[in-house]
Amino acid sequence: MNTILVVEDSLTDMQVLSLYLQQAGLNVVSAKSSQEAQEKLQQERPDLIILDVILPGKSGFELCKTIKSNPNTSKIPVIISSTKGTDVDKLWGNMLGADAYLPKPIDRVELLDTIKKLMGN
Repeated sequence: MNTILVVEDSLTDMQVLSLYLQQAGLNVVSAKSSQEAQEKLQQERPDLIILDVILPGKSGFELCKTIKSNPNTSKIPVIISSTKGTDVDKLWGNMLGADAYLPKPIDRVELLDTIKKLMGN
């Protein structure tokens, strides 16, 4: 079973994402901050990361850059999910190494299609 690390500080968004992923047969590991996400990355080896932009501590953009610049985690696909859905935000996420950018509210079908593409399933 594939494991997805969801980094999201909104309880509602976390619950919605977790439900979508679990219904699709995926294992969900959650973190509410960039610090907690980095700890989970050391304990777990997720197959994919879904990352909010606005987080306590480091932003999702900063965390994405950290993940992609570390040889141990650089190959893990990262989906940035944010209410900040402008072209500039998408471009910035792409420049920092994000593999996909999904605006909130997240569409279930688009989310699962993006995950399948990124994980090669």
